[in-house]
Amino acid sequence: MEFAPLLLLLFAFTLAAFLGFELISKVPSQLHTPLMSGANAISGITIVGALIALNAGGPGVARWIGLLALIFATINVVGGYLVTDRMLAMFRKKKGGE
Repeated sequence: MEFAPLLLLLFAFTLAAFLGFELISKVPSQLHTPLMSGANAISGITIVGALIALNAGGPGVARWIGLLALIFATINVVGGYLVTDRMLAMFRKKKGGE
């Protein structure tokens, strides 16, 4: 891999990290959970991309990165759904008329 494309990818990653941090820090606390629920769809797309990367038959480093992406995206999706379910449980009516 040439140096210029690697530098461009590193720049895009760094810019996305700083921009993401700034945007999320400005979101009111009441909107964090719904925002994360919507982000589960994006992590689902990451899972599909990681599966494609694992099946592409690229070099060993690409396969390890694909495996890490698959693991982290799966953790994010499962955790997001658990948090969403817990949040929605607060709004359910309790049994027994309490």
